[in-house]
Amino acid sequence: MPRADASGDLLDAAERLFAENGIAAVSDRKIAEAAGNSNHSAVRYYFGGRDGLLDALLDRHLTGLEPARKALFEQSDSLLGDVRALVLPVTSAFAALPTPSYRARFLQQAYAYPAAVALVMEKRDRAPIAASVIASVARRLEHLDPTIVNARMRLMTHILTTACADIEARDTDVPQWSQAGNFLCDAITGLLQAPITSPS
Repeated sequence: MPRADASGDLLDAAERLFAENGIAAVSDRKIAEAAGNSNHSAVRYYFGGRDGLLDALLDRHLTGLEPARKALFEQSDSLLGDVRALVLPVTSAFAALPTPSYRARFLQQAYAYPAAVALVMEKRDRAPIAASVIASVARRLEHLDPTIVNARMRLMTHILTTACADIEARDTDVPQWSQAGNFLCDAITGLLQAPITSPS
C-alpha cells in the first residue's frame, strides 16, 4: 500500500503512461519525471515498487465500484439487471473522470499484464458485491453448459475492457458513457444467453 503522503500525481502519470505505452515499456523513472518528481525512486518510496503502484492504481478504480453495484444489484430481477449492476458502475466511473482520461486504456493494458491480473485476482475479497452479482448471473444461466457460461463471462470482461478503451481513445469530445453503458449491457446480455451450436 502507498504511504499516506503519496502524491496522486504519480498515480495519474503512471496511468497515462501505461495507457499510452504499455506497462512493461514504462520505467519507474519515467513515471517520476512525468509526475514532476525529481526523486527518480519515487515509485519505490511511495508504493514499494511496481507491484505496489499497480495495486494502488487498480484499487482506486475497483473499490469505488462496489456501492453503485450494490444499489443496482438490489434492484435486479433479471439477467439484464445483473449485467447492468456489473457494467454501469464501470462506465459511470469513467464518465466522472476529467477529459482526456486514460483509465479505460490503462485497465485494458492491466488485464493483459500478468502481474496486474494476479493483483486483480487477489482483490476479489475486496469486491464481495461483484462476486455476488457474478454468482447470480451463473444461477440465471444454469440451463446452459457451465463451461460455456464461464467462457462467456470471461469474454464479457474482455468486451467491456476493450470497448471502453476504444471509446476513451476514439472520442475527441466528452465520451458518451451513458449510451455506451446501455449498449454494452444489451450486447453482453445477448451474448451470455445465446444458443449453443455445439458442445463445449
